[in-house]
Amino acid sequence: VADGAYWRMLTSAFLHASILHIAFNMYALYLFGPVLERYLGTARFLAAYVTSALAASVFVYWLSGPHQTTLGASGAIFALFGMALVVMYKQGQDVRGLLVLVAINAAITVLVPNISWQGHLGGFVTGLVLGAAFAYAPRARRNLVQYSAFAAVWLVVVGATVLRTLQLS
Repeated sequence: VADGAYWRMLTSAFLHASILHIAFNMYALYLFGPVLERYLGTARFLAAYVTSALAASVFVYWLSGPHQTTLGASGAIFALFGMALVVMYKQGQDVRGLLVLVAINAAITVLVPNISWQGHLGGFVTGLVLGAAFAYAPRARRNLVQYSAFAAVWLVVVGATVLRTLQLS
């Protein structure tokens, strides 16, 4: 990425190391994607997914060694966990099951070798931020608040990428 291959920050979310790797990610997407898509609408869901995948890569870019490679959709999947957590909490739903699922996945992240805790953390944090914008935006200014949240995340993503690239160059 520091050599100019910025597209890798997004395309890495669509590559997987094995059938099992993609199966776990797609199962989580199957569980949480439709629920969030119904809540957000297709355009916001896709924007949130892509934004989260990219933000997860920025966390990896900052928190990993300069020659560390990562791939997979799990950064974006962890963002779905974060978004679902905030939305469910705001709606007064029981989030204990989701918290257990997040805890299990966090444990797997740190206990199993070759899993990018950086990407998972980045996705989850981004999901919490976007989830808050989706769940708590006042109805009268919903679009303004949500678009502003996207803009803020993208500004941080671009700024952090530029700073890290300058640091590595």
